[in-house]
Amino acid sequence: MRSKFPILESERVILRQFTESDLENVFRGLSHPDIIKYYGISFDTLEATKEQMVWFSDLEKNENGIWWAVCSKDDGKFLGAGGLNDLNKENKKAEIGFWLLPENWGKGLMTETIPLILQHAFETIGLHRIEGFVETENLNCKKALAKLQFNLEGTMQDCEIKNGAFISIDIYSKIANK
Repeated sequence: MRSKFPILESERVILRQFTESDLENVFRGLSHPDIIKYYGISFDTLEATKEQMVWFSDLEKNENGIWWAVCSKDDGKFLGAGGLNDLNKENKKAEIGFWLLPENWGKGLMTETIPLILQHAFETIGLHRIEGFVETENLNCKKALAKLQFNLEGTMQDCEIKNGAFISIDIYSKIANK
């Protein structure tokens, strides 16, 4: 039985299920050097991006998360993506993730989009904790999480190797009803 994909809306954005027509925009985002600089996944070809599209769009295959295409409510234009990874129903937690195409940066779209995802996570899915793992150098993401009143819990020093160098990860959290 196929679950109905939840549509989330605010004043300026609509969060909807990914479709095949989003492939080029997802590739454009997940191959863009400014986006993948701090993002864990990148693709070199449209063909390779199709695997990510399946993960993004199929609720039945992706039991560990849910992602939305973030689009303009005015004209339907694709703006970016946001969602939940590593959904753990037993411990009532998940990890937040998001990215925007660079032409949409600095417009307050993430601080409008993330609350929609949080509300769905807390009220519909029944989660208690949302985590954010952010590379310490990713100042824009850290600013957005601060605006959204995520709590900085600490820093894991030199915990991963990226491009041959150690990086540190800041841990943020948002607890339901706090």
